[in-house]
Amino acid sequence: MHTPFFPDFGPRLRRRVQQLRQQSLAHLELLLAPFLAPGLLSQADDGPNSRERVFSVRRTFYGFLYQVLKPETSCREIVRQIQALFALHDQGRVDENSSAYCQARKRLPLDRLCRVRVGVAAAGEKQALPWHGLRPKVVDSTTVSAPDTLKNQRAYPQSRSQKPGCGFPLIRLLGVFSLSTGVLLDYAKGNKHQSELRLLWKLLDLFKPGDLAVADRGFCSYVLLALLLRLRVASLFRLHQCRPADLRKGKRLGKNDRLFTWLKPKQKPRWLPQSWWKRISAQLSVRVIRFNLSCPGYRPESVTLLTTLLDPQKYPARDIAQLYTRRWKIELWFRDLKTSMGMEVLHCKSPQMLHKELEMFFIAYNLIRGLMVQAGTINDVELDRMSFKGTVDSVRQFSLAIAQAHSKSQQQQLITELLEVIARDEVPERPNRREPRAVKRRPKPHPLLNKPRDQLQEITHRNRYWKNNPRKSDA
Repeated sequence: MHTPFFPDFGPRLRRRVQQLRQQSLAHLELLLAPFLAPGLLSQADDGPNSRERVFSVRRTFYGFLYQVLKPETSCREIVRQIQALFALHDQGRVDENSSAYCQARKRLPLDRLCRVRVGVAAAGEKQALPWHGLRPKVVDSTTVSAPDTLKNQRAYPQSRSQKPGCGFPLIRLLGVFSLSTGVLLDYAKGNKHQSELRLLWKLLDLFKPGDLAVADRGFCSYVLLALLLRLRVASLFRLHQCRPADLRKGKRLGKNDRLFTWLKPKQKPRWLPQSWWKRISAQLSVRVIRFNLSCPGYRPESVTLLTTLLDPQKYPARDIAQLYTRRWKIELWFRDLKTSMGMEVLHCKSPQMLHKELEMFFIAYNLIRGLMVQAGTINDVELDRMSFKGTVDSVRQFSLAIAQAHSKSQQQQLITELLEVIARDEVPERPNRREPRAVKRRPKPHPLLNKPRDQLQEITHRNRYWKNNPRKSDA
């Protein structure tokens, strides 16, 4: 088209169209691209992702990311968004079937998603604050369920208490979080037969000299303490219930503060290779601290801690006790992932796609945590007071406005406003608040599925479904 009064309009339009061909969902890309390393989402030179497709690597990535940021978003909705994007800029029709998008998700390289997650975690960890010169890292595990398919059941079997065809595959996840920022640094996955210590063994390379591993009593193991000490990593665990805790013995360091010497166990753990078992030292000096955890309206609870921080002057017992009480934050971070973002029930039907879905959940989580850290630093607000769910909602709505901005200065203004909104959305300060694990709303009285669905036959009288509490018939 010839435009004599606007000679630069044609080249600018062509450049704009070329940009849109490379874009994905622009409302997410403009906001979250600064957290991603350049080149990670570019097309490959050869292989399955080298062709120029409608669902490119970048476009598929941001479509997948939108699905995990908005729970229960179907693949069809993502296809409709791409259709609307192409129709807006007259780039032709896009097939309304979601098959092409699903195949594009399968082509996403898992190793590239891992690099994206690691890069986003490193960007969010830049604002981490040390504790007495150490970097606390919290460790814990959880489980999520997956669709009941044959491939998923082979990789991640269901619980033995469930009948075949009536249960769901279980995936055990062990996560290592930064205690300062809440960013997920790395994770390991396995089935129900793999213990927490076996999964943590896979992540030992994550710990560097100057780190402090914080975990509950399930990780209180002589072998794990010795392995971390070989890496020059300190430990802070709750004392295991099977370990004696007689504070009348040992060297006194203070009130309810003792120094003990532990001996190497005679039996090697199953998860530890024999070559590493020979490197474990014969004895180990540990410090045992006991304090009372009090809550208004309840009896004080005695908590016994075990640590390899042996200097009582440099690491006072009171500071160690206060640090361990912050360990509970990892339960809240898992709640953000599983409840707020919907990771508790995964949707992909093969182990390969389940691994990619987990990566996308962790990438989205770290992106949100990174925005919260940035908002708290700029606006001088404590990270614990900001709402995670409110941040997710703000990102979804503000990203639409940022994509429609007419200039880069307006985009930057909207991003600044987004960070202020995130900082102002504070949760109420409710110390010592306790909520029972109970729901008020009753579910509909449907019977439970106690046979595979293809074997269950419809019974004429409904009362026969109720095996444990049969209803009386009107007859």
